[in-house]
Amino acid sequence: MAATHTLVMTGASRGIGRIAAETILKNDPTVHLVVVARGDSGRAVASELSAGGRSVSSVSADLGSLSSVRSAAAEIATQLQRGELPPLRGFVGNAGIQYTNALTKGADGHEATFTVNVLANHVLIRALEKHFSADSRITITVSDTHFGDFKHNMGMVPGPIWQAPEKLAKTAAFDKPATTAAGRTAYSTSKLAAIYLVHEYARRLPNGIDVVSYNPGFVPGTGLARNADAVSRFMMSRVMPLMALTSMATSQKDAGRYLADVVLGKTQAPTGSYVDRATVEPSSDESYDRAREAELWDAVEKLTAA
Repeated sequence: MAATHTLVMTGASRGIGRIAAETILKNDPTVHLVVVARGDSGRAVASELSAGGRSVSSVSADLGSLSSVRSAAAEIATQLQRGELPPLRGFVGNAGIQYTNALTKGADGHEATFTVNVLANHVLIRALEKHFSADSRITITVSDTHFGDFKHNMGMVPGPIWQAPEKLAKTAAFDKPATTAAGRTAYSTSKLAAIYLVHEYARRLPNGIDVVSYNPGFVPGTGLARNADAVSRFMMSRVMPLMALTSMATSQKDAGRYLADVVLGKTQAPTGSYVDRATVEPSSDESYDRAREAELWDAVEKLTAA
């Protein structure tokens, strides 16, 4: 069956993103999936996902470099304008990163966690905004670490510490920035920022373009902590997966399936909402703050300006 619409996705190379991509292609034979990933990696993933005649292509981008993301967005936009891709009906910002410090810089000099988890999505959404058809859905993967309590993070990740967005975009924004705790604080804070932007997108995007945030819960073994120390990587890859057998965690298979359901619209969610695995739930009380949302919008517009 020929593809009739395009879905652009980051974070499809591994973990829940890979499972979600496979599920989306299986359940919707009319989709053309554009995988946004680093060169050889993206091409390899696209080749594997296209098995069986599925419609998949890739565009190269280093999400830690805003100029690289802009180039990728421009390439996709050109393909859409030329009719080389069917109409755009979705974007999935699933890529995410967590570092063991708050000192790592991206290619543009911004703190790397904030660059990948916040700014890269914004560049892609804004660059592709005018190309979305009127029945589109944007899905941004977030995290329940933004709640900052034991119930949601089991004490493993410090809660967010909100500051002026311009400061969050810089390294050393948190106390003891060389520590793992600071790196994890940068992560939870970036996910709070992502939710703020989802609320702002919901107010600013044209009618018919829905945007939702998706929380997979705690999913062991995804590679999110691939930049962690050897002990932490061992715990995440070998010990923590056992928790997926309990109610305290979500298996990669389930998290990927839940993400696919959100993207495909099987999970009904109004624009601006927070989907906790398979259901629409309130995000944290802190995540509803119109002043912070407006301030963040203005800041990321400036930070991502070409």
